[in-house]
Amino acid sequence: MARNFWDRTLNPEMQMTHVQNGGRPVCGWRLCLRGIMFDSETFAGRRFALVLIFTIILSVLTVMLDSVDAVRKTHGDLLYGIEWFFTLVFTLEYILRLVCAERRLRYATSFFGIVDLLAIVPTYVDVLLPGSHYLVVIRILRVLRVFRVLKLVQYLNAAQLMVRAIQTSYRKVAVFLVTVMTTVVVLGSLMYVIETPDNGFTSIPRSIYWAIVTLTTVGYGDISPKTAPGQLLAIVVMLLGFSIIAVPSSILSVEIFQAVQGRAGTRSCAVCNAVTREPDAKFCQFCGTEL
Repeated sequence: MARNFWDRTLNPEMQMTHVQNGGRPVCGWRLCLRGIMFDSETFAGRRFALVLIFTIILSVLTVMLDSVDAVRKTHGDLLYGIEWFFTLVFTLEYILRLVCAERRLRYATSFFGIVDLLAIVPTYVDVLLPGSHYLVVIRILRVLRVFRVLKLVQYLNAAQLMVRAIQTSYRKVAVFLVTVMTTVVVLGSLMYVIETPDNGFTSIPRSIYWAIVTLTTVGYGDISPKTAPGQLLAIVVMLLGFSIIAVPSSILSVEIFQAVQGRAGTRSCAVCNAVTREPDAKFCQFCGTEL
């Protein structure tokens, strides 16, 4: 029974330590805690992730309710107490992650480390700098608590695939954005020359703003061409927008498909954590463990 517990809760690094020491689970409390808090693939890690997701959702709902005047007037004290409870929970989580992280500075400066910090800082700032009519702007920091919802991303497989697709296609997307920006600068300059300031196109930046709004098919209508040549150019920009809008979607779709195919064709060894891409492999090529 003890062996099954360790097999379910230890991450691959712990399992390798487990095997190398003759089958005896040698594990410090920091190593165990790291497997629970940072490895959502283990039994205990999955349970911790589910509890944390539920807590994050409740905390975000609390922030949303606190922004409603009617609810805050009737249940303000209750929401304040609940908010402090969640703040203390996330503070404890942040401290434990710092304690058990393999590289503390790397975690603290990572995206999720900064998000974890932003999730708890506003509540303490609100206490250290009590609101007065000179410091009312400090209350804006309370909105930063909504950043807690970003903590959900690291527990969603679909989000991880999306992040991987963006990382592999960022150069293509960057080239696309540069092309679009060059296009709107040219189109905006042309519209400035055609329409002149009398028709609302008072400067090239304002004309570029119109080109961006029109190219993205938003069309606020606060500025529009009045002359026939300008309207003809507007038609070209609108049609161009329909064709351009599909480009980034196609790039990301291809990268996501390739990421899914790559994940489906790989398997990792539970002992040495080595990855193999051979679909018919039955044993690990490094340590011989059955896959």
